[in-house]
Amino acid sequence: MNDRTEEPGEVISADYVIIGAGTAGCVLANRLSENGRYHVLLIEAGARDLHPLIHIPAGFLRLLDHPSITWKYRTAPERHAAGREIVFPRGRGLGGSSSINGLLYVRPFAEDIDAWEKSGAKGWSFSECLPYYSRSETWTEDQHINRGSNGPIQVARVSAPPQVCDYVMSAGQEMGLEKIDDPNADTRGPSIWYYQQTRDGRRRSSAARGYLKPAKGRRNLRILTNAYVKQLILEDKTAIGALCLQHDGKQIEAKATREVIICAGVIGTPKLLELSGIGDPDVLDNAGIRTHHVSREVGKNFQDHYVARLCFRLKDTSTANERSHGMALLKELGKYVLSGQGILTYSAAVVGAFASTGFSNRPDVQYVIAPGSFQSGRIGELEKEPGISCGVWQMRPESRGTVHIGSKHHSAAPVIMANYLDNEIDGRSLVAGLQIGRKLFEQSSISRYVINETVPGKHATSDAELLEYVRENGSTVYHGVGTCRMGGDPDSVVDEKLRVRGIKRLRIIDGSIMPTITSTNTNATVLMIAERAADWLLESATVPLDESQHSIASNNDTGRCNGD
Repeated sequence: MNDRTEEPGEVISADYVIIGAGTAGCVLANRLSENGRYHVLLIEAGARDLHPLIHIPAGFLRLLDHPSITWKYRTAPERHAAGREIVFPRGRGLGGSSSINGLLYVRPFAEDIDAWEKSGAKGWSFSECLPYYSRSETWTEDQHINRGSNGPIQVARVSAPPQVCDYVMSAGQEMGLEKIDDPNADTRGPSIWYYQQTRDGRRRSSAARGYLKPAKGRRNLRILTNAYVKQLILEDKTAIGALCLQHDGKQIEAKATREVIICAGVIGTPKLLELSGIGDPDVLDNAGIRTHHVSREVGKNFQDHYVARLCFRLKDTSTANERSHGMALLKELGKYVLSGQGILTYSAAVVGAFASTGFSNRPDVQYVIAPGSFQSGRIGELEKEPGISCGVWQMRPESRGTVHIGSKHHSAAPVIMANYLDNEIDGRSLVAGLQIGRKLFEQSSISRYVINETVPGKHATSDAELLEYVRENGSTVYHGVGTCRMGGDPDSVVDEKLRVRGIKRLRIIDGSIMPTITSTNTNATVLMIAERAADWLLESATVPLDESQHSIASNNDTGRCNGD
């Protein structure tokens, strides 16, 4: 039994208790409450999504390290990234990271998902997952057999991209990249294309707006905000609920008659498991927590995309830089309010590309090209003079990190050791990707507008100099996954139906279950995972309770009881 030193307050019972109202949590709250048969309790540590910048696409620039809308995480000093503590944004509030991300909607390569099945996660092939990608979206443009037309998340093309982006598209074709119309439907090799956004008109289409808003009026759905889950409530090897602490200090026991579902994300999910005594005994002992159930891979297998950017000063063309200051910005505000157009509808990038560095037999670097440039090349303040940025990340990094608690106190941030660039091939691929990016801007379609490269600049010419720049200036692309790996083997944290091994009535449904990272942006895949899991939950709900609440055997099931 879990240690509890405080008397419980209110007890709330529901069929399903969902912990975390991020992307996956919002999907599940909608789908599980849809038929009216089951009572659903959704618990979120943050507040409602009321901040106006959440809903303005370009507002993400001001939200990535916001003091109340994010968790303000930092990695531990990164040994291969100049010893830096790197900002690691995670959304806090309804919608989670879907309320603060860069709005870019990119489905993975089929091989990414097929690799999950090949690694032992039976039933996780791309063909089996494709219908759930479609079910989650409404593609607002041309009809396509593989695109959704009636889903909660609105997906749209970038509206009225500036002409400089057309120049970049032409430059890509000059250097041999195929121009494709729809990167989420067309066959993709080395190619260049316009990004699509999770945007509904002038507003962000977050999971909270798409899934939760239509469900809020349902009598069988209760949403608790500003309620932090301290630990799971376990009886022997069964999850029966969660112990919550509200911002006013009031405690709540949330009891689940069917299942507890953790949707706290790549950082929050392993943290909650470990605080509840589920994990590697060495980690738990070091934090002063007694082991309830041994699951040695909790918090391991962390993967993320690490990005480095080139920036160029431009002439004779318009960019977001000069339109984001002074009177020009006021004009853009007016344009946004009156017509829903202009730079405030831009997101993290406008033009995207896939390229091959030669280290892989398929595209292995992805580009995020934005009609604006940032001071020092890092997302933040736009420069005042015309500029453009070209970010690149390795699509399938080999480096692996960890996320573990360092204290038994629930308010303490976990230790995030991303281990960026730990594997040599990751750095070499990024350097090669930067060289390809430079080649792109040497093509005549765009080079006539380029004055010079401002970041990193001409001083970084050799591979060694570029690698040093990558180590000193790279950052996360906010795609962390993998810390509660799914698999068919007994060491995996969850099985193929996302049930926690060795614990009854407990599932994990979020990006932490991915065995390997998708090559591309991850939010579309988290939506898919949650949509698919909702079907399994509803199917299992038709089975009598004592038959559906089985646990999944684990060869590590030798844990000590958590207690005094």
